Amino acid sequence: MILVLGDSLSAEYGLKRGEGWVPLLEKRLAQQKIPATVVNASISGDTSSGGRARFASLLAQHKPSHVVVELGANDALRGLPLQNTEDNLLQITKAAQAAGAKVLIVGIQVPPNYGGDYTRRFEAVFGKVASTTKAALVPFLLKGVADAPDALALFQADRIHPTAAAQPQLLDNVWPELRKLLAAK
Repeated sequence: MILVLGDSLSAEYGLKRGEGWVPLLEKRLAQQKIPATVVNASISGDTSSGGRARFASLLAQHKPSHVVVELGANDALRGLPLQNTEDNLLQITKAAQAAGAKVLIVGIQVPPNYGGDYTRRFEAVFGKVASTTKAALVPFLLKGVADAPDALALFQADRIHPTAAAQPQLLDNVWPELRKLLAAK
C-alpha cells in the first residue's frame, strides 16, 4: 500500500475528482499490473508540521509499504523557518522507515521572488533529508510544468496549482523513482 502524504498539489485542489496525479498513479499501477493500492492522505493547505502531526495515526491505520512525502510548499509560502521544515520531513521519513516503509521525498521549489539565498536553501532541504535518511528523491514535482515554455497555460488562475492538463507530467516526474522503490525487495 502506497500512502501519499501531501498538500494541495497532491490533493486535487481545483480539479475534478480523478484528475490529479495521485488518481492517475492508481490507474498506472493497474495498467502495469502492479498490485498496489494508494491512499491519498493529502490535505490542501497542509504544512510539514501538519503532516507530521497526522502521520503516526496514518501509519497505524494504513500500515503502508511505501510513503510518498510531498510537503513543504506551504511552509515556504508562509515563511516558516527552513529548519522546522527539515526537522518535520526528517521525522516523518524516519517514522515511516521505522515502520518498515520505503520513502520517496518529493521536492518543490519556490518562485525566485523569495530571493536567491532562500530559494537555494529551501530547495536543498529535500535533498538533505533524502540523503540523511537514504530515502528516494524527486527533486522538483513541477519540473516540465513550472519551467515549461507555456507554463502559465499549465496553471490554474491562482498561478500556484497546476491544471488537469499538467497532472500527467507530475505523475511522470514521480513515477521513475516510485517504480524503483516498488521493484526493490
